[in-house]
Amino acid sequence: MSQTNGRQSGRDPERHRGAVTLRRGAIPTSTADQRLLDSRGRSDWKTKDAWRALRILAEFVEGFDTLADLPPAVSVFGSARSKPDSPECRLAEELGAGLARAGYAVITGGGPGVMEAANRGASEAGGLSVGLGIELPFEQGLNDWVDLAIDFRYFFARKTMFVKYAQAFVVLPGGFGTMDELFEALTLVQTGKVTRFPVVLMGTDYWRGLLDWLRDSMAAEGKIGPVDLELICLTDDVDAAVRHIVEAEAALAADQEAVREAAVARTAADQQAARRAADTATPSPGAASNGTGSGGAGRGVVDGGEG
Repeated sequence: MSQTNGRQSGRDPERHRGAVTLRRGAIPTSTADQRLLDSRGRSDWKTKDAWRALRILAEFVEGFDTLADLPPAVSVFGSARSKPDSPECRLAEELGAGLARAGYAVITGGGPGVMEAANRGASEAGGLSVGLGIELPFEQGLNDWVDLAIDFRYFFARKTMFVKYAQAFVVLPGGFGTMDELFEALTLVQTGKVTRFPVVLMGTDYWRGLLDWLRDSMAAEGKIGPVDLELICLTDDVDAAVRHIVEAEAALAADQEAVREAAVARTAADQQAARRAADTATPSPGAASNGTGSGGAGRGVVDGGEG
C-alpha cells in the first residue's frame, strides 16, 4: 500500500476552497453558508459580512468567467445517495450519453450517485462533463468523470450557474436538494424569469405521487393554474427527454428569429414613414421661387401706393 509521509494516501478527508486545500484538523466544523446565515452571530455582521460580500462576488466572477464559453448545456439533478447499480443511476448514465450525442454539455453537482452517473455517460460519449461542487459539512468531493469543475462556498452562487448556463433541467429521483432545484426551476419558468426552459422528470414511479398531489391538491385548490402542470415533462425514455429539450430550443430560436424579423420590419417601416414625412414637409424648388416672386410683387404694389 502506497504511503506519503507515513500517511495512507487518499484516505484523509479533504476540502477545497478555491486555491486552498484543507485536510484533517484544518477543515472547519462549519461551512461558509452556515456562517453567513447564522443569525446568532449578529455581532459579527458589521465586521465580517462586508468581507463576505467580496468573497461572494468573487464566486460569481469565477463562475461567469469559467462557464462563459460552455456549449449549450443541460443541468441534471438527482440523489448523491443512489447506488451505482440503481435504476436511476443507469438511467442517468444513458441520459448523459444521449445529451452528449445531441451536442449538449452535462452539468451536475459533481458529486456521487446520480450526478456521477450522468457525468460518466456524458464523458464516455465524448461530451463535456461539468461539475459544480459545494462545500458541505460532510465530505462529498467531485467525482472522477468531471472534466470541468468549480467548487462553491455558497449555494445561491452555485444555483445561479445551474440556471444561467443550461437550456433545460432534467431531474431524477433525489432528496431535498433535488426538490429544491426542481421547484426553483418551475418557479422561474412560471414567473417568466426564464422562458421556454424545459423541466423533465425521469423516473415515473418515483415522481407519480408528487404529480398526483400537484394536480389533486395544489391545482384543485387554485394554488397553481392547470397550465402550470404543463411545465413538467414526465418520461422514462431518454430519447423522448432529449427530443423534448431539442424541440424546445428550436422553438425558442424560432421565436427569437420572428421577434428579430418583426423588429427589422418595424424599423424599415418607420424609416420609410420618416422619409415620406420629410418629402411632404420640404417644398420643391419651383414652388419656393413662385412664392418669392408673388411676395415681391405684392410688396411693390404696396410701396407704389404709399409713394
